[in-house]
Amino acid sequence: MKQSEIKEASTVELQEKLAEIKKANTDLKIAHAISPLENPIQLKTQRRAIARIATELTKREVQ
Repeated sequence: MKQSEIKEASTVELQEKLAEIKKANTDLKIAHAISPLENPIQLKTQRRAIARIATELTKREVQ
């Protein structure tokens, strides 16, 4: 998810997307532990997407 998409999304949408990405990230970690992923960079991109969304949600709480 791009930063511009994150800023335009509503808080509820961001919370749903955060839960979805966290679940997908957990599934990928488990799959990677069993057998190596074809593209392990997916883990990094998902981790960063989680951080971006969490940061935006925190910023909105403060305001």
